[in-house]
Formats: sequence, C-alpha cells, structure tokens
Amino acid sequence: MYELFTDLGSWLVGSQQWTGGDGIGHRLAEHLQYSLIATLIAAAIALPVGLLIGHTGRGAFLAINLSSFGRALPTVGLVVLVFLASGLSMTPVYVALVALAVPAIVTNTYAGMSAVDPEVRDAARGQGMRGHQVLLQVELPLALPLIMTGLRLALIQVVSTATIAAYVSFGGLGRYVFDGLAQRDLVQVLGGAVLVAVLAVALDLALAGLQRFLFRHRRGATA
Repeated sequence: MYELFTDLGSWLVGSQQWTGGDGIGHRLAEHLQYSLIATLIAAAIALPVGLLIGHTGRGAFLAINLSSFGRALPTVGLVVLVFLASGLSMTPVYVALVALAVPAIVTNTYAGMSAVDPEVRDAARGQGMRGHQVLLQVELPLALPLIMTGLRLALIQVVSTATIAAYVSFGGLGRYVFDGLAQRDLVQVLGGAVLVAVLAVALDLALAGLQRFLFRHRRGATA
C-alpha cells in the first residue's frame, strides 16, 4: 500500500506527466471546459424555471417531478443513447451532464423562492412594486443563498461525472481512469480519481468564496 501511494505521488508530480496532449494540464483544462459549459447551460435552463415557479407558485409539481426524473436517468446510458443518435461528437456528453445538473438547480432555486416570507412580498407590493420588481429586488436576493447552494451541488456533480467524456473517446481527467483500467494501471486510475476529487473541491471552495463575497458586499450596501 505504501508503495502504491509512493508511485501515485511520483505520477502526480512527475514533469513528464504535465506535458503534451496527454499531460495533466491539458486534461485538466478539457475537464474544466466540459464541466463549466455544461453547468452554464444547465443554469440557463434551470434558473428561469425555478424562479418562475417560485414567483408564481404555478407548475411546481410538474417541474419538481421532471427534475427528479432527470436525476434518476442513468448517465452512461443517456450518453450511449444520444451518441448513437448524434454520432461522434461531444453532444451526448453535454446532454448527460446538463440533465444531471438541472434538477439540483431547479429544486434549490424553487426552495429558495418558496422560503421568502409572504409578508415581505406583500410589503413590497404594498409599496407599489410590480411583479418583476418584487422578483428581482426582493425575492431573488433573499433566495440567493439556496440558489448558490444549488449551483455548487450541480457543479460538483458535473465535475465528478464529466469523466464519462472519456467513455466515448474524448478527453478530460476521465481519460486516465479509462485508459488506466484498460492498461491495468492502478496508479493511473487512482491519479485520475484524485485529480477529479481535487478539482471538485477546489471549484466548490471557489464558489463558496464567491458566495461569501456577494453576501458581504450586499450587507455592506444595505448597511
């Protein structure tokens, strides 16, 4: 076991492992690209849906159940299905990752909006605010902590699952996992898994820092 971890450390810090198209730097950039693009697409779809159903109170049952259905979809099966339908492209990977990210964002956005005190909404309307003003100036700021939590959960899930890109012959850190399994190279498999975990933790900490900065800035603006 000690020898395995020693080999893993050598693999991670070896200069030859960080150069070229198969190097860690290149694979890390690919993995980050897949993850961020998928999460941004998911947010563009899920945030308006969550805000709308939270603001109006309509369609919540359907939206939440559709989100739960999306969470239950087998990711690899969805990749293979879309891959067969669309051919050799990144489309199936993005479809699967977006489908994985949407439920967390919709659910947390709706939960954040639902948690807003109805009396606060009524007070805002009583001051003459219109619907979109109540949404943007009252409900959205109050719901932001749960919305950010949803984005963080979605991003971590996407980063952890983006290894499936290698399943259909694309890049990312999953390349080390799948190639290592094919070559029976346990050090390479563990190296890929460690890198994915480190990337997920680093992105989560970055979003947590952004969340603290936004809330501190908001408190300072209202003080």
